[in-house]
Amino acid sequence: MDKKKKTPKQIAALVCVGLLVLLYVVTLVVACLNFPGADRLFQACLVATVGLPILLWIYMWLYGKMKDRFEERDSEE
Repeated sequence: MDKKKKTPKQIAALVCVGLLVLLYVVTLVVACLNFPGADRLFQACLVATVGLPILLWIYMWLYGKMKDRFEERDSEE
């Protein structure tokens, strides 16, 4: 078997997928249970479900920009 090296983007994406699955499970449990503050926790889970992929995209975009900038600076020297 040929083992390929995982890139930082792949690792970040896998972590995001794991967190999203966990958020879906927590959202389902909170929706089924009725305890004080469940409504706020449910709202927070829904916001995180939308916000987490957006934050991951911003992270990967900034990582690419910074990597290009450092490579450009190193090639000039």
